[in-house]
Amino acid sequence: MSVLSTGTSALLAFQRALATTSHNVANINTPGYSRQKVDFATASPQNLGYGDIGNGTRITDVRRVADQLAISRLLDSSGELARLKQLSTLADRVDSLFSDTATNVSGVWSNFFDTVSGLSSNASGTADRQNVLDNAGTLASRFKQLNESLNSLNGEVNNGLIAGASEVNRLAAEIAQLNGAIGSNANTAAPDLLDRRDQLVANLIGYTGGTAVIQDGGFMNVYTAGGQAVVVGTTASKVTTVTDPYQPERLQLAMETQGQKITLDPKSLGGQIGGLLEFRDSVLTPTQAELGKLAVGLASSFNDTHHQGVDLYGNMGGDFFNYGSPRVTGNTGNTGTASFSASFGDLSKLDGQNIVLKFDGGAWQATRADTGAAVPMTGTGTAADPLVLNGVEMVMSGTPAQNDRFLLQPTAGVAGTLSVAITDTSRIAAAAPIKAAAGLGNTGTGKVSGVAVSDYTNANLRNPAAIVFTSATEYTIDGTGPFTYTAGQTISANGWSFVLDGAPKVGDSFNISPTPAGSSDNSNALLLAKVEDAKTFNAGTVTLNGALGGLTTLVGSAARAADYSLQAQQVITDQAQASRDSVSGVNLDEEAADMLRLQQAYQAASQLISTADTMFQTILGAVSR
Repeated sequence: MSVLSTGTSALLAFQRALATTSHNVANINTPGYSRQKVDFATASPQNLGYGDIGNGTRITDVRRVADQLAISRLLDSSGELARLKQLSTLADRVDSLFSDTATNVSGVWSNFFDTVSGLSSNASGTADRQNVLDNAGTLASRFKQLNESLNSLNGEVNNGLIAGASEVNRLAAEIAQLNGAIGSNANTAAPDLLDRRDQLVANLIGYTGGTAVIQDGGFMNVYTAGGQAVVVGTTASKVTTVTDPYQPERLQLAMETQGQKITLDPKSLGGQIGGLLEFRDSVLTPTQAELGKLAVGLASSFNDTHHQGVDLYGNMGGDFFNYGSPRVTGNTGNTGTASFSASFGDLSKLDGQNIVLKFDGGAWQATRADTGAAVPMTGTGTAADPLVLNGVEMVMSGTPAQNDRFLLQPTAGVAGTLSVAITDTSRIAAAAPIKAAAGLGNTGTGKVSGVAVSDYTNANLRNPAAIVFTSATEYTIDGTGPFTYTAGQTISANGWSFVLDGAPKVGDSFNISPTPAGSSDNSNALLLAKVEDAKTFNAGTVTLNGALGGLTTLVGSAARAADYSLQAQQVITDQAQASRDSVSGVNLDEEAADMLRLQQAYQAASQLISTADTMFQTILGAVSR
């Protein structure tokens, strides 16, 4: 082999090595790029009889510097990071709705009860009554606005699922196509092609979570976090969206298999799509249910107390708030004709959890929609014996078929139905319906206190009544009796009650009479002002104020938990990225050193060719003489 051939092989090899180094430098900021390295080997020597003479150098490979284990760790952590980013972003938005004074319930809630308290100081004042109605309207509007905002977020989740499914299909198709181009042996594939595939896989897992597995040394198969195959070899699965069988306003993700759409379990998905579904299930749904529960508790408790008073026209109070009923929807696959109407019952048992009702052919079974846990239920579903569970009563019509299912949403969306039922300020029932007074001729020390309404539906509630003592220890009510008297006892009849203390004497009387129209009595207004502190929920242990604080805490805790998890996962992902980059990343200092070394080698090879040319010219000169 001549000096010229040796120099030429070296020159070409170093030129290609310089091109590879330049390629590395040019792609230092390219996402997913893995640095490339040229491998040199000695060219086969030439035997000249007296020995072997070297033939220079040759390039054996331009290889991609990569650690598949580090890449896999980065893929796993990146998918989890994408899930938590999506979850945290949306949870923070819900938290803002309930913490910002411009959008939350707390501020307008306090304003409303402040005006009710103000009414108790001036029960007949027109301005005070108007303030109550105005602030009640503002409070109802705030509940509606929050419910609409939560519905809007559900719409964003739907749009995210549609866009996500489209991207998953595009990425899966490209990966399958690259699998075909790369073939069954990744060792011989172009490094840039492998980088492109890895980047597409990273993007895909960023949507679905999961993992990627190299098969037979070349094909890369991608699976969701639940193990569903998205890409296998050169075949890509198709992902689409379908409507929820109970809630058509909600979309679910499904995989098309042999002409059928198989709904994917939300828990089997990670990445952005998994984050969307987790947000909807663990933050949005509970928040909307708790908001509706609070609206029901407020409206029902306020109405109950309002019913116990009389307005300025002298009439018993009607509903102050309007609000909706529990929602029961049938599964789209039901074959029977059954349907349900539902109403609220014992609010102390209301928890807002969504319940699935299934007919097993003989009876109804109830389970929680989120966990599948059995829920105790009584009744048969008739008007005389309704199904009763968790503070809701349901009456069935029609005939169910075996395995028919229904979804009960006790409070979801009810906040959007809240409104003020009255517009006339005189209709506010601020006065008690009755009043009790001691007879003018009484000679004892008996005193009346604590006049209350125990049953506002009693037809005789407002009928005049007289309690007359026939002895120091006995009394009659409108001639009925006698009844034994003990100081401090509660006397009750006709849906009213009061506490009588002291020592009445024979002939002493205490009279019950209806409150007249136009009364400035504030007894019921005082009770209305205390509604927010009524122990309404959780078996009578949680007040409305407590439920409001619990809702704010629920939302804030969910947002903080997502934020903390995101911060931790960011550290893990950064470490995985650093581990991958320590092997595959481009280091400018290293590339500069290689470039200088290769440049010097290239110049030396050029000098070899120049020397060979000089030798050749010398030979030509000698021959020509």
